[in-house]
Parts: sequence; C-alpha cells; structure tokens
Amino acid sequence: MPSKAPLAFLSESKLLVELGERLRLARLRRQLTTTTVALRCDISRPTLAKVERGDASVTMGTYLRVLAIYGLEGDFATVALDDVLGRRLQDLALPLFKKWRR
Repeated sequence: MPSKAPLAFLSESKLLVELGERLRLARLRRQLTTTTVALRCDISRPTLAKVERGDASVTMGTYLRVLAIYGLEGDFATVALDDVLGRRLQDLALPLFKKWRR
C-alpha cells in the first residue's frame, strides 16, 4: 500500500467514506468482528479500519476482498456497467454515411 494516500477530490473522498461506512455496517449486520474479517481477508486490522474509514490509500483489491467476505462481490460487477456518456461520445465520433449516388 502507498505510504501516503493519493490526492482525491472532495466528491471522491465523500464516496469512499460512504463506501467504508456501508462496509462497516455490513460487518456489524453479520455480527463479525474486525479480527475475523481481517483474518478472512488476509489483511491487518489497521487496514480493515482504513477500509471502513474509506481511506484512498487502500487498494481496490482489498475493497473487493472485503466485499467478497460479505457476499457482496456481485455489486462490484455493476461499477461502470452502463457508460451512457462514453457511448454518446463514441456515437458522436462515428462517421456519417453519405447517400449513394446513382
């Protein structure tokens, strides 16, 4: 893990904090201790604490592992699934077809 958290915009930081809170609530609903989750994820308890705080220095793989422990890894598959803006930009770049002259 990086020793220093990468810079994040305020909106990105807020999203990570909200994700961390949801992961903490998922752990509590399942009545799992931080020690149990950390052992199952093969991470340290301080790293799990960073995940639950939404720390930007934690790798995406660690977040995915925690989601998998809670049975929520399917949620990860929906990230950026429907790229509406990307498809619109792609459509704008397509060449226009000219009518064939006879």
